[in-house]
This record gives sequence, C-alpha cells and structure tokens, in this order.
Amino acid sequence: MSRPLIISDCDEVLLYMVTPFRDWLGETQGVEFRMEGNDFSKALRWRDSGDYLAPEEIWRMLGGFFDTEMHRQSPIPGAIEGIAALRDHADVVILTNLVDKRQEMRKAQLLDHGLDARVFTNQGPKGPALQSIIDEYNPSKAIFIDDLAQHHRSARETVGTITTLHLCGEPLLAPHIDCAHSSGHADARIDSWDEALPWLLGELEKETT
Repeated sequence: MSRPLIISDCDEVLLYMVTPFRDWLGETQGVEFRMEGNDFSKALRWRDSGDYLAPEEIWRMLGGFFDTEMHRQSPIPGAIEGIAALRDHADVVILTNLVDKRQEMRKAQLLDHGLDARVFTNQGPKGPALQSIIDEYNPSKAIFIDDLAQHHRSARETVGTITTLHLCGEPLLAPHIDCAHSSGHADARIDSWDEALPWLLGELEKETT
C-alpha cells in the first residue's frame, strides 16, 4: 500500500530566503529591500536614486543570489526537525521554483542542513508539477506546503484532491502576502513549525484512522 506524500516548498517554508537576499542586496548590490505591501516588484529600490528596479533587474538579482549566495540561507526554526518527524509517517519531496540547472544545488544545500530529500524544480504555477508528482507516487494522501497563495490556487485548480497548508516562516513577508486560507485555497494558514507540525501529523493520522 502506498504511503502518504508531503510535497513541500523550500524558500520561506524550510529555509529563509528574503532576509539573506535583502542583506546581500544591501551589502553588495546597492539595492534597498523593503516589503511594505504584497507587491514584491515594489520592494527593491536602487539606493542612490530611489528608483524601483525594473522587472528584468529583479530577476537578474534573484538569479545572482541563487547562483552564488545560497550558503547564506539558514533553516526556519523547527523546519528540518519537523520534516524529520513527518518522514516517520509519510514520504517527503521538495518542489521548488528554481530553474532546472539549480536542482542539484538545492539538493546539496538541503543536504548540508541535514535534509536528504528528492528535489523537483519548477517554473510558474505549481499545480501541473504537483499533479505529475502525485501521478508518479500515487500516494494514499497528498499534502502540499507552500508560502505563496498563487501556488495553492494552482494546486486546487489542477489536482483533484490535495490537502494544502499555507506556511510562510519569514516575518518580513508573512504579514504582507495574500492568504490562501482566507481565499479558500488552503486548508489552514500556519506560519510557525511549532504549530504546523501537530496540524500536519493530525492530517496524516486521519489517513490511518
């Protein structure tokens, strides 16, 4: 019989991303990062002029960060331990929105933090990738964890039955982003692993009772 499957995002779910990205921008790129609303494109300004970075400049900065600065990322409290506890009850894979050439880098990064897991890369909405993973594993139950509401919406629109947890462990982002739970696309919104782990274990227990 197949096991349950947990499909987890990485950035802001398992590892901090925006904080080290902000620090790197300020230290080396002459860019100030300040998240004041839910529009990421309005968070980056050139320090000298105060002008917003153009979209292509933001993508260039993100690419530069992931090419050379992933060592700056550290685990969100409780995340690695939480995944280890969940693995006693379910298979766990990582679905991360990085270009495919960074798949091995992400796997090695997580391994450095004590998490040996299969990593799937994706670009754009995650629903189709989730469906492909579920088709491969054919789990008894699937749970998806992500920090961005649009991916929960994509999951619900694409996958027939999936349990979804909206979790954003980054305090710089959590107050500003759209909530997938309030929009009806996530079963819960929990931003700390101390509270998320019991909820996830409870969802897995439903499968066996």
